Amino acid sequence: MKIEIDKNSGYCFGVEFAIQMAEDEMGGGQSLYCLGDIVHNRMEVERLHNQGLKIIDRQALKDLYNCKVLIRAHGEPPETYRIALENNIELVDASCPVVLKLQNRVKGSYDALMEKNGQIVIYGKPGHAEVVGLTGQTSDQAIVITSESDLDQLDFSRPIVLFSQTTKNTDGFYKIKSLIEERIIDEKGELIDGDFKANDSICRQVSNREPQMEKFSTRHDVILFVAGKKSSNGLALFGVCKQFNPRSHFIENEDEIDLEWIQPDDSVGICGATSTPRWLMEKISDFLRENYQAVEIP
Repeated sequence: MKIEIDKNSGYCFGVEFAIQMAEDEMGGGQSLYCLGDIVHNRMEVERLHNQGLKIIDRQALKDLYNCKVLIRAHGEPPETYRIALENNIELVDASCPVVLKLQNRVKGSYDALMEKNGQIVIYGKPGHAEVVGLTGQTSDQAIVITSESDLDQLDFSRPIVLFSQTTKNTDGFYKIKSLIEERIIDEKGELIDGDFKANDSICRQVSNREPQMEKFSTRHDVILFVAGKKSSNGLALFGVCKQFNPRSHFIENEDEIDLEWIQPDDSVGICGATSTPRWLMEKISDFLRENYQAVEIP
């Protein structure tokens, strides 16, 4: 058996930066609060918890004073910064630069659209941490959509500016864009009443992994895709694997591997999401080498 760990899988730079900041803050044995799971991976959250990272929610933040709180890569709405100022909380801001730039773009568009009675639309997952931060830039007036049926929430006679959660699927975004255009263009091919602007704000470090995952999944007999069950990016990338390799399996750790999935002479590819730590994929490789006469491809 041959095993290969996908060199393109693992943390994006935003998540890697946030985890490094957390570990640096806890380096002297100090505990640190984190607003929400630092990454959508239970195994990594448990590892960091053992080092002193304490996960809290926004409600608990209101009751904290005179302490340090980490803002994870997903970013936060303005309300979080206001509470921190009022409660003398020192924020360790690990917001991803790509997310921060998008927040500023959403805020700028919202301020400009207020005079035109326009609508900010975000293609994303309702309640997702990044989406909460984005809608916060619009005083929670942005309309979050995930599918064609959600478009009924829009008023197509008013200006629309469309953005995307940075980790959404590129094809999905352009599908939504075309569906909106179909509803606001007349027989002459001209926009009806007002305007529409679509901003492809998807992170290319994330979106580029889809074609990479396609190639990787077709190169092996079996794919073990390692990710947290709450990872949106993980579910999307696993869908790519499953599409191109029916023998793809979604696992959170080595305990979920069924040895009947794998034959002794199979080539096994191990890959994961932008929230999957390298050490966890290596544990999967170690497990296979312990149970089979397996050789890892460098």
